[in-house]
Amino acid sequence: MSDEQSWRPVEEGRTLGLGGAEGGTIVRDEEHPAGLRLTLEEEPSRSFYAVTCGVAGWLVHSRFFGSEAEAHAAWDEMKPALLELVVQLPAGGAKPLEPATREAGAKLGAFVARFP
Repeated sequence: MSDEQSWRPVEEGRTLGLGGAEGGTIVRDEEHPAGLRLTLEEEPSRSFYAVTCGVAGWLVHSRFFGSEAEAHAAWDEMKPALLELVVQLPAGGAKPLEPATREAGAKLGAFVARFP
């Protein structure tokens, strides 16, 4: 598995400044070749900050914060946790009725519980 160094800006940084899925402006947006993405949106006038992570074929999860410092701390905490999570999941995404998918569901649930 690639490490922290493999994270790269999404679309070479062209997503920065665009509107994000949670209604803020994208200020940080990185992806990892293992199918991971981490996006930070902000709208400081509303004290709105969102960190959204994705694991291709498995998960999209957003968290919301009232300060920039909290959002950046969450980003730094979630980034290595996503790398730890993805190595525990079967390649190719969820496949209904397979035991590995059920086991992966528990791991995904634990991740979401850790990062509510």
